Amino acid sequence: MNNWNHNHILDLSRFSLDDYKTVLELTTRFKDIHKSSSRKIPALQGRLITNLFFEPSTRTRSSFELAAKRLSADVQNFSVSTSSLSKGETPLDTIRTYISMGADILVIRHESTNVPADLANYVDLNNINTSILNAGDGYHSHPSQGLLDLFTLATFFNPNKASTSNLLNKKITIVGDILHSRVARSNLWALTACGADVTLCGPPSLLPDEFNDFVLSPPPGQKTDPINNRGSVCIKRSLKDALKNADAVMTLRLQKERMKQNMLTDLDTYHEKYGITHQSLKWCEKQIPVLHPGPVNRGVEVSSQLVDDNSINLINNQVENGIPTRMALLYLLGLNKNN
Repeated sequence: MNNWNHNHILDLSRFSLDDYKTVLELTTRFKDIHKSSSRKIPALQGRLITNLFFEPSTRTRSSFELAAKRLSADVQNFSVSTSSLSKGETPLDTIRTYISMGADILVIRHESTNVPADLANYVDLNNINTSILNAGDGYHSHPSQGLLDLFTLATFFNPNKASTSNLLNKKITIVGDILHSRVARSNLWALTACGADVTLCGPPSLLPDEFNDFVLSPPPGQKTDPINNRGSVCIKRSLKDALKNADAVMTLRLQKERMKQNMLTDLDTYHEKYGITHQSLKWCEKQIPVLHPGPVNRGVEVSSQLVDDNSINLINNQVENGIPTRMALLYLLGLNKNN
């Protein structure tokens, strides 16, 4: 914890290996508390956490709210439908209102890329002691989802200890709508940071060739990569080829709400070529776990039978791990607040 130096959590491209280790260690501790009879600790008592979700959310919003309450923080929830946005107020003025109310941490989801980063710049320039936690911005980033997925895989590979080393040299396949997925981007940064090799699979319209080079250089505005030796990223168009030698597979939702044009022929054809089913998993050389960040379109990216098969899929594990992971992030940001 002594090495933690982030006032905001915006993008996993900024995380060092020590940062990942810190989050995994804290998540393990908080998961034990989450499962205990007490379930609540006074770690953030007196702190105010404000959840500002400008996009619909079930898992992430509920998970952050529970995480904050488990840490004994006060919680405010913003709702677009009942806000002054309907009266013409701008999102920035709405956010400034919650800052003026004394929010210690703003958890923000927005449809536009870089809104959390712009807000972080605003509070820093104005010396405001509020931390920004990105809960998903456009296509760009979803840090807490990438971290809970990392924890889920780390504990699958070694149930005794959630360590970054558990991912070293593992082969993780991500299938589906990579182009529109902030989850895919966050997972690429997290998995390769821990030494995993990632194979991406999908049609060219949803997976441009440029993703081959995704982690080869820092993103715009970042001079260096905090990770010295990342795992590799490659693209395979055939699902059969992508699943060969895989240690785990993650499938992603088709984000039709973000598609500006028709990028698919039809859903049945997509499912036939890229859907994860019990049958397609036979192409793997062993039984591997299936992850999905949710919400799931049954019969499209994954078969309904597989969604209900908890002996193979880790979907419920991901939801469960979301709470202690987000407790860890809120706790780390809360450490920086003045008493």
